[in-house]
Amino acid sequence: MNRDIGRLLDEWEYTGPDKLIVRKIKGDNGRTRIQMRVDLGILQMEWSDRPDGSRPHGKTSLLDHYLERLEKLKADKGPDAQLNLSHEDCVNLQSESLQYYYRRICMFELECYHEACRDAEHNLQIMDMVRTHAENDDDRLSFEQYRPFVIMHRTRARSLIATGTGDTDKALHHIEEGIEEIETFFRSYDRNDLVEESQELKILREMAEEIRKQQPRSEEDRLRAELTEAVENEEFERAAEIRDELKKLDLP
Repeated sequence: MNRDIGRLLDEWEYTGPDKLIVRKIKGDNGRTRIQMRVDLGILQMEWSDRPDGSRPHGKTSLLDHYLERLEKLKADKGPDAQLNLSHEDCVNLQSESLQYYYRRICMFELECYHEACRDAEHNLQIMDMVRTHAENDDDRLSFEQYRPFVIMHRTRARSLIATGTGDTDKALHHIEEGIEEIETFFRSYDRNDLVEESQELKILREMAEEIRKQQPRSEEDRLRAELTEAVENEEFERAAEIRDELKKLDLP
């Protein structure tokens, strides 16, 4: 068996770090997979479940394993039972989070926003579990520092799903929710300064502005814009016509 992948790399050129190079393929077993071209080769990931295709402790993901353990603990000891995640547990969950991050950015590149949202939700669930059950505060902080970024990704995905169906109002609602969630997170750590400085919030605010520009204007908005333009150009006859049209709209 020839194990050299040089031919595959030659057929799929790496063009540099400026653009993510991703493709969706069918594997030999018929399963859909994702491939990402990187400088030293090709990363291949499963389309669903855990990206590396493994089943830790027989579960679809390490998160699912710990969720099941937590459910059993609560059944035995009550709803306040603690899982007590060790540093090693957190390191393993961090490794899983990284896999889901790589696949998530690939999903954005492939415009598969439902899947991107799914993978963001997975990592936020991991963060919630670590925040509640980690034995070490340093482990909690190592996850929490990325929470605004993952919330931003989930918000982007939700908004893009909505705009894809033409529901710009819903898209803006998702963005408003995401912005509020990130701002609340910063304030919970007494970092009000980041409410203005955060790149995640900047991305979401710019996204909202772009969506608003694409929203269809009402007849009133259209006429008022034309009226402003006519006045600025000293087209007073046209301005008078537009004012008559505005009166016909029977505005309150």
